[in-house]
Amino acid sequence: MAAAIRQYPRGMALRRWRIAAGVVSAILALGVAELVAALVRPGSAPPYVLGAVVVDHSPRAVREWAIETFGTADKTVLFACMGVVALAVAGLAGALERVARPVGTAIFAVFGAAATIFAVSRHGALGAVATVAGVAAGIWALRGFARYIDAAARVAGTADGAPAPGGDEAAPGGAARRELLRGVAIVGGVAVAAGVAGRWIGGWRAGVGPERAGIRLPQVAGPPVALAPGVELEQPGLSSFVTPNAEFYRIDTALVVPQVSVADWSLRIHGMVEREITIGWAELARRPAIERLITLACVSNPVGGDLIGNALWRGYRLDELLAEAGPLPQADMVLSRSRDGWTAGSPLAVLTDGRDALLAVGMNGAPLPIEHGYPARLVVPGLYGYVSATKWVTELEVTRFDLATAYWTRRGWSERGPVKTGIRIDTPGRRTKLSAGTVPVAGVAWAQHRGIRAVEVQVDDGPWQRARLATEQSIDTWRQWVYEWDATPGQHILRARATDGDGQTQTGEVAPAVPDGATGYPSVLVRVG
Repeated sequence: MAAAIRQYPRGMALRRWRIAAGVVSAILALGVAELVAALVRPGSAPPYVLGAVVVDHSPRAVREWAIETFGTADKTVLFACMGVVALAVAGLAGALERVARPVGTAIFAVFGAAATIFAVSRHGALGAVATVAGVAAGIWALRGFARYIDAAARVAGTADGAPAPGGDEAAPGGAARRELLRGVAIVGGVAVAAGVAGRWIGGWRAGVGPERAGIRLPQVAGPPVALAPGVELEQPGLSSFVTPNAEFYRIDTALVVPQVSVADWSLRIHGMVEREITIGWAELARRPAIERLITLACVSNPVGGDLIGNALWRGYRLDELLAEAGPLPQADMVLSRSRDGWTAGSPLAVLTDGRDALLAVGMNGAPLPIEHGYPARLVVPGLYGYVSATKWVTELEVTRFDLATAYWTRRGWSERGPVKTGIRIDTPGRRTKLSAGTVPVAGVAWAQHRGIRAVEVQVDDGPWQRARLATEQSIDTWRQWVYEWDATPGQHILRARATDGDGQTQTGEVAPAVPDGATGYPSVLVRVG
């Protein structure tokens, strides 16, 4: 070891070994925590616990920036950022750690204590086991590396990396270096193996994928839904009328996707009702189901964004389920709760006004994908998802807006969340170079539960021109449109706007998503050559 250190310039060797020791020790801590969490309480490993804290407490502006910038990859980016920060802190801890001056150990302990507190608050006492075990393993490795490096430094002549007077910095150190690298490799290998094993065991223990594959959807009462003739324009570059499951947007707060078995699932309807009821999966399956095409939109969708999709949902009418419980006259809100604790507050009047608000169990002819709420979720046309689209739903509490607040309304979003009229230009894309002549400008427009009456396109600052609309499937789905533009050479800006079924044209005033949805006209810049 001493020889390995002496072959580098002053201080460089020790710093590198200490930083590497801190990083490898942190990786071991995370790997062990992942493994223990899989065995004791899935989802309680520090990255998920701390990530949930970041999501819950991020300022609205930060969250909206992340969604607008990264879209459905926001969770991946969050974990990547957390990983970079964790490794940087671990490297600092390793650089500061000494046998007689355990500063790095203290840093590990402080982060471990914080993660433990958060884990207990979310998962109970068992939630702390993974963090404690992981931090203990990390500190054990860090202390071991520190003893080894400090001893080598003493042989070299100094504990802080400076060469001893008259020391030979050029002495060969291949054997010692290989010995330390072997130790780092062993610890790192154990760390990675523990992490991989933890992920595999966690998925094997809690995964409901095989169960979902064997689920049979309930039969639909009445004829199946058929697409109306002319509902699909089949224009190249235009979004398909029905969004495939794999392409449907996913925005939620679940860093670990809940794995809910139908054997453990039930829906409890309680609160301000004449009678509390609980419906299990077997009982639910005996009820008549319906199937509807419904477009869902995220309130965080930027102007012209893609956080919107249209799917064929199969499930059970919420108004009928609520009627069985008998909401009291003074109630005006239904607080739905997910298995992971997330909540949404929906206006009771909207859920019971005759629209096709569903407790959905199927999506595009298949059981709900796990990421989209298997085995059951809410689908409510005309409301943004943050006040209605509860995934992995287990409770409906009938209450009042002045008595209860949901997850996002506590964070400053509006209470009721009706969907605003919106439109998107799918083709041509931004900064596309086109040839002069007839160019189709096409996209989708939506105003759920009001329908779309008209779409107009503007070229540069010219007059608004009517686009051709596809057939309307229903007022609860988006509508495709196309405008045949006689493109002339030069650079042009294309804008679009929609008018809903009530005759109200969307506003061109630009507003951010917070607190009740973005507004403005989408635009694309193109060049015609």
